[in-house]
Amino acid sequence: MQRKLFKSAGVLLGLAGASALFAYTSTTGTLSAESSVIEPVDAKEIKLPAGFYAKILATDLGPTRHMAVGKNGDMYVKLSKLKDGKGIYLLRDSDKDGKIDEQKLFGDYPGTGIAIKNGYLYSSSNKGVYRYKLNEKEEIIDFDQPELIVDGLVDKGRDNAKPLALDNKGNLYVTVGSYSDNCRETGSGKGMSPCTILDSAGGVWKFSADKLNQKFSDGTRFATGVKNAVGINWDNKTDALYVAVHGRGKFDDMYPQYYTPKQSAELPAETLYRLKEGDDAGWPYIYYDHFQNKKMLAPEYGGDGKKTAGEKAVNPLVGFPAHLGPNALLFYSGNMFPGKYKNGAFIAFHSQSAELKKGYLVAFVPFVNGKPGKWEIFADNFAGVDLVKPTGPIQHRPCGLAQGPDGALYVTDDLNGTIFKIAYNK
Repeated sequence: MQRKLFKSAGVLLGLAGASALFAYTSTTGTLSAESSVIEPVDAKEIKLPAGFYAKILATDLGPTRHMAVGKNGDMYVKLSKLKDGKGIYLLRDSDKDGKIDEQKLFGDYPGTGIAIKNGYLYSSSNKGVYRYKLNEKEEIIDFDQPELIVDGLVDKGRDNAKPLALDNKGNLYVTVGSYSDNCRETGSGKGMSPCTILDSAGGVWKFSADKLNQKFSDGTRFATGVKNAVGINWDNKTDALYVAVHGRGKFDDMYPQYYTPKQSAELPAETLYRLKEGDDAGWPYIYYDHFQNKKMLAPEYGGDGKKTAGEKAVNPLVGFPAHLGPNALLFYSGNMFPGKYKNGAFIAFHSQSAELKKGYLVAFVPFVNGKPGKWEIFADNFAGVDLVKPTGPIQHRPCGLAQGPDGALYVTDDLNGTIFKIAYNK
């Protein structure tokens, strides 16, 4: 893969297959091509089912997180760290020839969540949510004056991303991840009982999508016991909220009498839930064991790897191997892909499994009549190395997913800031 670096007005851009310098327009902040545009590069290293192909649209953008694509094809990409003081990319193919020919950085806050709904672009920081008014072409009207929707969400540095989703009734759903891995008491292997962290984190909160200047207290706790749902999406087909959740960390550090290092590396499952208001997924009191297909009592609360618990907790739809790191969830509604993908869920995983010796992949869960089938690996080898016997560093970590107006699937990478586009040859 060839990469060329271009510097313009103090902005360093690494663009796959680029062949032109870019001029900075100070009045609009737009980067526009002087002579040519960014040429997509074939991503032949990505392993896909027959008929699919991947292209790299841009790279070296920074830690790209979640992404949204407008009906006009404009790509909005969140950054978890500021680049040149800004936290959102606009990437545009103005002449619709498949090549990015305009870029803009805006938004003076980093974060993860981003979505388009009802004439607005919603975007989150690590403490709140903003929105930008769009015109009829879904272009932002004013980049410098976003409206503040929610502020004051807890941010203690760990698992502090605030992914978001919107339903069709004017509600905004925001993940507030737990800043404690297992709610242990300080200096002890014992769990806090009750876990007071759940008052402000470890769940999904619901706010009005249209009310300005809301505080945390204005929201309602939609679901609790959800450790860190970085993947969150409202599915229009089933009219429900779904979340892909990071599981807790090690067991054998404090409980070697119950868990071997191997068990600690292969438990607990990462999970996919369908949530309704009032649901409790059980964290930190329980975890899901995908080998036994059971909800287990956490050792901090008296568990020993054999005791089940959580009879009143909601069951996951799917249990994935441990430590894969689900970071995005998207229900496919396009017409480009074969019929089996219609209404199914894509999940981006940005870490790896000791059990599978695989990771850094996009998985697919088929849904038929609202019920999930067996999950499968859809796009693999973003790592670029053999994870069984790695010979070099990881190349890409899938983090965000978006669907284009043509039905293509976009994947962001939060390691090297690469944007992939996956399409299908009919």
